[in-house]
Amino acid sequence: MNTMPRPRLPYVRKEISRHGKTVWYFRRGDGPRLRLPAEYGSEEFIAAYQKALSGAVKPKKPGKETIRWLVDRYRESASWTAGLALGTRNARGAILRAVVAKIGDEPFASIDKASIVASVDSRAQTPFAAKNFLKTMRGLFAWAVMAKHVAVDPTEGVSIKVKESDGFETWTDEDIAQFKAKWPLGTRERVMFAVFLGTGLRRGDACRFGRQHIKAGLATIVSEKTQTPVYVPVLPELQEAIDAGPVGDLVFITGQGGGPLTKESLGNYFREACDAAGVKKSAHGLRKAAAVRLAEAGATVDELEAIFGWEGGKMASHYTKAANRKRLATAGMARLTGANPEQKTAAPSEKVRRSDGIT
Repeated sequence: MNTMPRPRLPYVRKEISRHGKTVWYFRRGDGPRLRLPAEYGSEEFIAAYQKALSGAVKPKKPGKETIRWLVDRYRESASWTAGLALGTRNARGAILRAVVAKIGDEPFASIDKASIVASVDSRAQTPFAAKNFLKTMRGLFAWAVMAKHVAVDPTEGVSIKVKESDGFETWTDEDIAQFKAKWPLGTRERVMFAVFLGTGLRRGDACRFGRQHIKAGLATIVSEKTQTPVYVPVLPELQEAIDAGPVGDLVFITGQGGGPLTKESLGNYFREACDAAGVKKSAHGLRKAAAVRLAEAGATVDELEAIFGWEGGKMASHYTKAANRKRLATAGMARLTGANPEQKTAAPSEKVRRSDGIT
């Protein structure tokens, strides 16, 4: 038996296949990834390594039977380019690249239900990552079945339950006052804050939001995530922040240099502003605060969907029901004071009926 050379040969990487087999790859910098045959250190291995090192070995084009080929075709399809929002494509693209890097040269026919379950189980400590992986593979194989590349979807029947969470923490009135105290009118940070709270826009829309989106006091922008038009009247607090600036020519939110920001940069920039104000919350938490305020003011499901770009009623109902429960709880406890509950709850109860359509 050959003794493994020490130290390890340059540009060689060891991996464990999903079948538990040790495999070796050669890759120099950003060059092609080449699989090396046989046992590490054997004559056949060294000969293949020398060829790869000299550049004599060229990577094979992915055959039609490989996972790499299947993923490439999927990302060229309408199911990918037109069927998924940009943010979803970015997130799932990263997952697919990781899959291809690990097992891209294996035949996609080798992926069965058991291998999907094993991959999901390997992410058990990060359930949201497991769920996103499953969604990504389900999208890939749903298209593959439709395109008749495979007969059976190996993800069918595989599921993962993730404990429900409220997600990003909602800003409180105290958080809002604390941020305003740190960042007064006339600062870029205050403009960011006012846009998030005053419009409820997601980062991907907030970083594009500018004067061209406002006509006669009404802001209109198509949501990047859902491609749904969003309509938001510009209220005085937002207008005051815009007028105080500083803002850009085409976007209200700008970086220190006065130019527009990507949604990732905006998220980081706003996080730094929050940290400086001592508020450990996020931009999305401010969007949730905007929804809470509107729901508690009596906004209906349809009104919330028009403002936030939601569809289907589920998300908007979450806020209206929470607001209604708060009103009902307040009215119920008022009965213990000896006050007339009918008199105290008449107006809120009307709002409940208008908010969710229940009579």
